[in-house]
Amino acid sequence: PNFRLFLHTKLSNPHYPPEIQAETALINFTVTEAGLEDQLLSLVVGKERPDLAAMKSDLVQQQNMFKITIKKLEDDILQRLAAAEGDITSD
Repeated sequence: PNFRLFLHTKLSNPHYPPEIQAETALINFTVTEAGLEDQLLSLVVGKERPDLAAMKSDLVQQQNMFKITIKKLEDDILQRLAAAEGDITSD
C-alpha cells in the first residue's frame, strides 16, 4: 500500500516505542541559535570576503581527505595486525 503518516511534535526529543521506531524515520528539524549564527556568518563572509569563504571550503575539503586517509591507514593497520603471525613488532 502507498500509505504515509506524518507526525509532528513540539517535543525536542520524543520517545517512541521500539516497534514504532523500527517502522518509521525520525527527522529532527530543530534549529538552534548557534546554528543560525553559523549560517548567517557563512553568508556574510561569502559576500564580503569571498577569498576567505573559498579558503574555508578548501580547508574543509582538505580536512575530509585527511579523515579518509586516517580511516584507510587505521584499516590497513588493523588488517596487518589481524594477519600477523608471530612477533607483531617485526613488520
